[in-house]
Amino acid sequence: MEKIKTRAEVNPQLSWDLTKLYKTAEDWEKEFASLESLLAKFLAYKGRLAESAQTLFDAYKASDDFEIVLDRLYTYAHLKSDEDTADSVNKSRLDRISEKAAVFSSQCAWFSPELLAMDEAKFESCRHDPVLAFYKRSLDNEARYRPHVLSAPEEKILARSGNVLNTASSVFSAFNDADLRFPAIKNSDGKKVEVTHGNYITLMQSPDRKVRKSAFKSLYKVYHSFRNTLASTLYANTKKNILSAELRNMEGARNASLFSDNIPLSVYDSLIDAVHDKIHYLHKYMSVRSRELGLKKLDMYDLYNPLIPECDFSVSWQEAVKYVKEALAPLGKEYGKIAEKAFAEQWMDVEENRGKRSGAYSSGCYGSMPYILMTFKGNLTSVSTLAHELGHSIHSYLSHANQPYHYAYYRIFVAEVASTTNEILLHEYLMKNAPSDTVRAYLLNQLLDEARATLYRQTMFAEFERAIYDDAAKGIPLTADRLEKIYFDLNNFYHGSAVKADPLIASEWSRIPHFYRSFYVYKYATGFSAAVALSRNILAGNTEPYLSFLKAGGSKDVLDIMKDAGVDFTTKEPVISALEYFNDRLEAFDNILKKK
Repeated sequence: MEKIKTRAEVNPQLSWDLTKLYKTAEDWEKEFASLESLLAKFLAYKGRLAESAQTLFDAYKASDDFEIVLDRLYTYAHLKSDEDTADSVNKSRLDRISEKAAVFSSQCAWFSPELLAMDEAKFESCRHDPVLAFYKRSLDNEARYRPHVLSAPEEKILARSGNVLNTASSVFSAFNDADLRFPAIKNSDGKKVEVTHGNYITLMQSPDRKVRKSAFKSLYKVYHSFRNTLASTLYANTKKNILSAELRNMEGARNASLFSDNIPLSVYDSLIDAVHDKIHYLHKYMSVRSRELGLKKLDMYDLYNPLIPECDFSVSWQEAVKYVKEALAPLGKEYGKIAEKAFAEQWMDVEENRGKRSGAYSSGCYGSMPYILMTFKGNLTSVSTLAHELGHSIHSYLSHANQPYHYAYYRIFVAEVASTTNEILLHEYLMKNAPSDTVRAYLLNQLLDEARATLYRQTMFAEFERAIYDDAAKGIPLTADRLEKIYFDLNNFYHGSAVKADPLIASEWSRIPHFYRSFYVYKYATGFSAAVALSRNILAGNTEPYLSFLKAGGSKDVLDIMKDAGVDFTTKEPVISALEYFNDRLEAFDNILKKK
């Protein structure tokens, strides 16, 4: 059995260099000690924002100065902790800065309410004062919120009620993550294994249909047995969001959720309409799956197992770097130089060691390199992970390099665009250079399953949310029967006649945590659609709009940033184009399969 390295044993050249943040732990401690004085400078403006435009400018500046240091301290602490989660010194450092950040957050919460409580004439005078020109975008955004801000006593009541109003979400989280247990099943080796949240998808990817069916039944019978309880928590969360929107004079909970990104409802509705227009492409994919698995009808537990098994395609770290660099070459010299910088300056931590946090992410702060954590496994999936996280990191790098701190961070709406664009560019590169039809089919199978899960499945979730909020707003109770009917009908519509779904799938809504973060899932589908459009432009030699998108940070509304890059979400076109891309890849996949 291969011995897992300790942190001290990993190759320094394959580890990130955190000395660029702080040379020593003592340097971190010194800056940590400066936080109180920086906070005091900001708090000195409490109650004074209406004094003058200059005072408001100075308050904004003091807030930025404080937050830059706080972000840097937290970034270093969490990165060090993730190197070895069992290291008590690193964990203690993270706990200290996390606790400080929570306290400081409550101490800084006065700023926006005080600003919005300002006399309207005074606020408008400040908003258009040349002294505050740099912060005008922030003030314009605050102006959008002014009609939805309540009186000071009312705001205080809402703030104090926050934890109570979020009870439904908290109950679901505790129940789903801590209390639920699923029956054990026999795996393909005949051994009993307990079904868990962690291994469910792995079991659903098994080539053994009996294993997949057993895992599916084990999970959904439990959720179905709690259908009334879980319907109550989801209904309570829905009513809470509807009430919050009403109290803030918003036109419905969906409008309220999309308000922060300044997204009109038409964008959400156009996504669903576009997917409906091309739903037959998903039905065709289901038919291909049915044929290849030798089944008259698919069930829901037949959608995750790969049609092409994992290729025996081992890749060294050096080869992975080469593939990613060459795949991203169409992005041009400027992007290529930053990618070289990422590898030369050790942005990445890629070797496994005992205690290292699992998974992968890109993380950094203003003024630091955007670090990447991953565990390289020497396969194509690891190469894809590297390209994905590098997309995040170079997006952050260019945003921070081209925007001041106040406007450097991009919104969640566009957060997955750069990473997914890199994955598509890598896919196209690997397809072009694949050594065999088997590898090409494997790559196409991966892409199709990702597109199915992102474009179609997330849009189905978005349509379900729209339907249940429409019902709740009309006073129609969201009983378990009602939720199951809506979900089952949508599931049948999306998957088509090649699928005969087990009735238990009607309870799937009860296990989706995103439904407690309302009207969020649609962003996965729009992000994938944007990435398809942008990657096509890049491969056609038109890279400048994309680089401008990467450099924009939060300097504009997300729809304007995307439109500048050539992706207009006020129309169906980006989504339709992505669905056509899905169909094109499906045709290529089917042609290879028919040659077997």
